[in-house]
Amino acid sequence: MTALLLAAMAWILLHVVVAGPLRPSLVRRLGLPAYRGVFSLLSALFLVALIWAFAAAPHVELWPASPALSVIPLVVMPVAFLFLVGSLRPSNPTLAGPDMVMGGELPVTGFTRITRHPMLWAFSLWALAHMAANGDVATLTLAGAILITALNGMVSIDRKRAAAFGERWQRFAAKTSIIPFSAVAAGRTPLRFADIGWLNIAVAAVLYGLFLWLHDKFFGVPAYPSL
Repeated sequence: MTALLLAAMAWILLHVVVAGPLRPSLVRRLGLPAYRGVFSLLSALFLVALIWAFAAAPHVELWPASPALSVIPLVVMPVAFLFLVGSLRPSNPTLAGPDMVMGGELPVTGFTRITRHPMLWAFSLWALAHMAANGDVATLTLAGAILITALNGMVSIDRKRAAAFGERWQRFAAKTSIIPFSAVAAGRTPLRFADIGWLNIAVAAVLYGLFLWLHDKFFGVPAYPSL
């Protein structure tokens, strides 16, 4: 359990501190490409450490798992996969390094009409669903670390993009929202079915099917409850 706690702390510090207040000074010293390379490498290493420590940690229950709670990920994960698939387009200004591919106005299209952070919401939904369903200390530590960095990332990315894009970002932010569907509900942006798209739904459905099929093989427990 100690290894898992240390790995979770390292993951959080990397994404909250190194990618936050320490980022400007590190970019000045290393240069932006080198910083991104080192940060990506450390992220991958810390994620491997987090998963490895989770697999080795004792799973002490805070509340018992039940078939009813196991339904939560089954309902939430299709939405998480859809948000993940919908986030993977070069026109998404909240992807890493959009300054390398973008010019002119920041587009409000596709899933950015729902939320300007669809990928981070995919991770957040995964974390929340598994924390609710499992209720053991190891899962809460792993998923909690992912959730903290995902939620912090939304605020951090907004701050960095505002500094990088200035008025272009302000116009983009005025038409979008962090909370899913908030901008749509407030009438700041329209939402059409085409923004979601059949292709995104189909790819998300395939990924969800693979998730159900491989969950037992990779994680040792089935994704669906025994009813």
